Amino acid sequence: MKHIALNLVVLRSSDMTRAAAFYSRLGLQFVRHQHGSGPEHFAAELGSGVFELYPFSPDGPSTLGTRIGFSVPSLDAAIAALGDYPGAIISPPKDSEWGRRAVIADPDGHRIELLQQ
Repeated sequence: MKHIALNLVVLRSSDMTRAAAFYSRLGLQFVRHQHGSGPEHFAAELGSGVFELYPFSPDGPSTLGTRIGFSVPSLDAAIAALGDYPGAIISPPKDSEWGRRAVIADPDGHRIELLQQ
């Protein structure tokens, strides 16, 4: 069997600019994209994958139950970078069998696991 790798994650946001600013604090670098007549969105390249933020619309699908994770070089620095988002910390940094980890929530409520190995 060939190696399988995740290459795309899409989250929907009620305020893409606010969400992009939040994820930028973690080190993601976004550019605006639009494919054909589709909606304008933000995209950040992560190694061989892409993380995208699309607009949420009440009559469209929600991604709110989605949980994602990022490996970060310094968990303490990532948490400190979110200082302007005091409600973002769901589970503070602690050691685990996988490394030092924390769980945060973005401004739309998506849960994100941060892991420093």
